[in-house]
Amino acid sequence: MKCNLKLIFLSIFYFQLTFAQSQKLRGVVLEESSKGTFVPLVGAPVYWLNNPAIGVITDTSGVFTIEFIDNNIYNQLVISYLGYTSDTVFVKGNERLRIILASQNTKELTEVEIIERLSSTSQNTLSALNTKIMSEKELFKAACCNLSESFETNPSIDVNFADAVTGAKQIQILGLSGIYTQLTTENMPDICGLASTYGLSYIPGPWIESIQVTKGIGSVANGYESMTGQINIELKKPDVTVNKGEKVYANAYLNSFDRLEANLNIAAKINQKWSTATLLHGDNMQTVMDFNKDNFMDMPMGKQFNVINRWKYENKNWVVQFGGKLLIDERMGGQYQYYDSLSQHIGHGVRLPNLYTTENRTQRGELFGKIGYVFPNKKYKSMGLQMSGTWHKQEQYYGRNTYLSEQRSAYLNFIYQSIIGNTNHKFRVGSSFKNDTYLESYFYLIYTKSNFALREYYRNEIIPGGFGEYTWTPTPKLTLIGGLRTDYHNLFGLQISPRLHGKYDITEKTQIRFSGGRGFRTANIIADNFGYFISDRSTRINENYESILKYPYGIPTPEIAWNYGLSLSQDFRLNYRKGTITLDYYRTDFEKQVVADIYSDVNKIQYYVLSGQSYANSFQAEINYELFKRLDVRMAYRFYDVQSKYIIGWQQRPFISKHRFFVNVAYETKSKWKFDATLNWNGPKLLPQTAEYAQKYSPDFFTLNAQISKSFGNTQNNWFDVYLGVENLTGFRQEKAIINVQNPFSQGFDAAQIWGPITGAMVYVGARYKWK
Repeated sequence: MKCNLKLIFLSIFYFQLTFAQSQKLRGVVLEESSKGTFVPLVGAPVYWLNNPAIGVITDTSGVFTIEFIDNNIYNQLVISYLGYTSDTVFVKGNERLRIILASQNTKELTEVEIIERLSSTSQNTLSALNTKIMSEKELFKAACCNLSESFETNPSIDVNFADAVTGAKQIQILGLSGIYTQLTTENMPDICGLASTYGLSYIPGPWIESIQVTKGIGSVANGYESMTGQINIELKKPDVTVNKGEKVYANAYLNSFDRLEANLNIAAKINQKWSTATLLHGDNMQTVMDFNKDNFMDMPMGKQFNVINRWKYENKNWVVQFGGKLLIDERMGGQYQYYDSLSQHIGHGVRLPNLYTTENRTQRGELFGKIGYVFPNKKYKSMGLQMSGTWHKQEQYYGRNTYLSEQRSAYLNFIYQSIIGNTNHKFRVGSSFKNDTYLESYFYLIYTKSNFALREYYRNEIIPGGFGEYTWTPTPKLTLIGGLRTDYHNLFGLQISPRLHGKYDITEKTQIRFSGGRGFRTANIIADNFGYFISDRSTRINENYESILKYPYGIPTPEIAWNYGLSLSQDFRLNYRKGTITLDYYRTDFEKQVVADIYSDVNKIQYYVLSGQSYANSFQAEINYELFKRLDVRMAYRFYDVQSKYIIGWQQRPFISKHRFFVNVAYETKSKWKFDATLNWNGPKLLPQTAEYAQKYSPDFFTLNAQISKSFGNTQNNWFDVYLGVENLTGFRQEKAIINVQNPFSQGFDAAQIWGPITGAMVYVGARYKWK
C-alpha cells in the first residue's frame, strides 16, 4: 500500500545532564482508509503510561514530538483517539515511529513500524557545543580493541604512531596534538600527564558505551585544559548493562600479528537500589614482526592486564557511583636478535648492551566516585560531586637511556545547577580542586661527549578553582552559554578562562554554532614528546637554571591558547532519505606554547617557549547520507594550516597533512550481515631535515580498512556476533621508517620521523557475545 502522507524525519536530541540523558521521540499516527491509503490522525493524544503528565497531541500531519528519557520508566507510550482502539507501544529506543490505529468498527490489529534507523554517530542537536556522539554501533564498525582504534571511522581525529619502535600512539584534532584536547572518562580527567604516552591503549574498546567528541573550547564545568576540544568516554555502567540486556558481555580477538585479546564484562543487580559490574581485559603479543627486514621489530611485543570494578546505588533522589581500576602494562621493542620470547626478558631487567632495545613497564591504579542529588519536585535543580585519585608509575628504557617517572593525582569537582525563574535561564556553578605530583628521572647518553647525564624533575601542582556558567534561551531557536573559570595555580598564579558558546536554528533543518575561549595546561616535555627521544638527537631545554626547582623543567609559564570556531549543519532529504552536511572552521592562537624544535639543528631537539608566534587553522566539510536503504555513506575533506615561528623562522608543523580526504561506507542487510569500509587519502607531510637528507615532503598515500560481521540470535536476549576485517588493505608502508638503522648508537639514528603506516596489511578475526 502506498502512503500519500509526507513523512517527516526523526531528530535525535541529546541533552547531557549530570546524571540523565533527555531526548526527543518523534513519530506519526495514521489510520488506514477504506482505499488502503494512510491518513493522518490530527489531535490524537500521546502520553507516557507511567507519567501521563508528559503528553502531547499530534499536529495537522499526524506528527508528534514527546520528551523521552532512555530508561525503564519511559518505555510504554499510549496513543488514543475517539472512535479508534487505543494502543500502548513498548519503546525500545528513540526510533522514529509510525503508528497505525485500528478503527473500533473493524477487526484490524494495530501496527507499529520503525521507519528510520538510528544513526551510529549523531549530533547533539540541543547543545550549543559542537558535539558528535559515537555510539556502540559506530564502534562495532572496526575491531576497536582500545581507545586508539576507536576513531578509524571518525574524520575529525587522526591517530598516528609516535615513533617506529615503542608502539605508542598519539591523536591529532584541529591540527594539533591530542595533549591540547581534554581526554576524560565520564567527565573526569583520565588520560593526561604521564599517561599521555601510552594512555590511548589503557581503555579497552569493549568497555566503552559511547564517545562524545567536542570540537572547540570545552565547558568551564569540566576543567581548564580543553583548548581544541574534549573527548569524553562513557564506560559501561552497572544499571545500563543490566537494563539493556548485558549481564554478560564477552569479546575475543586475534590478528595476523599473533596479537590476542580477551574481554569479559559481568554485571549484577543486587537489589532495587544496588548494582555492580566488573570489566576485565587481557592482551598478549609475543611474536616478532619485521616486515621490512631491518632487524627492528615493527610492533613491540607486550602484554596487558586491566580491570575495573564499579558499584551504583540509586534511590528516588540520590545516585552514588564508586569503583576502582588497576592496570599492568609491559612492552618490549627494538632489535630482536637473541630474544626468543617476551616472557624470558621483559620485567627482569635483561638488557643486552650491543642491541638497541626498548622496554616499558607501567603500573596504574585509580579510585573514583560520583555522588548526585536531585531535589524533590524540582527536577531542574541538582548537585553533584566528582572525585578521583590516581597513582601512575612508569619505567622506560630505550637504547642506553633510562626514564623513570611517577605521578600521583587527586581531583574533586562540585557542581550545582538550577534555573532562574524558568528554564529559559539556567545556570551551573561549582568549585574544583586538582593536585598533581610528578617525579621524573632522565638518565641519558650525550653522544657528542660520549658520557651520561642525569636530570631529575620534581613538581607539585596545586590548583583550586571555581566556575560559573549561564545558559540563556530567549527563544527555542537561540541558545547562548557564557562561562568563566578562575583557577589559582601554585606555580603560575591566577588563571582566568572566559568561554562562550552559542547555537542558532536558522530553520528547523539548519543550525549554526559558534564558540570561543581560553584554556591552559602545564607542558610535560618528556611525556608529551616521547617519540622524539627514540633518536640520537641530544635534548636541550632552554630552562632558567635559577628557577628549575620552582617551575616545571625551569619554564615559568603554562601553555595558553585561545580557540575560536564556527560550525554550520544542514539536514536534508533526497529521494526520501535523510542526509546532513556539516561545515566547520576553527582557529587556535597560542599566547604561550612550548615547542619541540627539530628544524634548527639536525643533531638536537630544543624545547623553548613561543610567545604569540604559533597558530592552527582547521577547516572540515562532511556529508552523511543514506544512499540506498541501509547503505550509509560518510565523506569528508579536511584542511590544516599549522605554523610556528622557530629559531630559523616560520615553519609548518612537521608530520601533518594539509589535505585529507575520507570516505566511510556501511551496509547492513535484513539478515544481519554488516559490511564496513573506510578509505583515507593523506596529502604530503612536511619532514624536517636530518643528518641523512634535507627538508622535504612525504609522498601522499591511501589506506583502506574493511570489516564484515554477522549477528546471530535474538538481539534483545542472546546476541552473538562474529567479525572478520583487514587494516591497511592497500599494504602501503613507509620505507626507511628508521633512519641510519644500522648504527643505532651513533649520530644520525632517528626512529621518530614517522609520517605513514609502519606495518603492512593486518587481518583480524573476532567474536562478541551478549547474554541478558
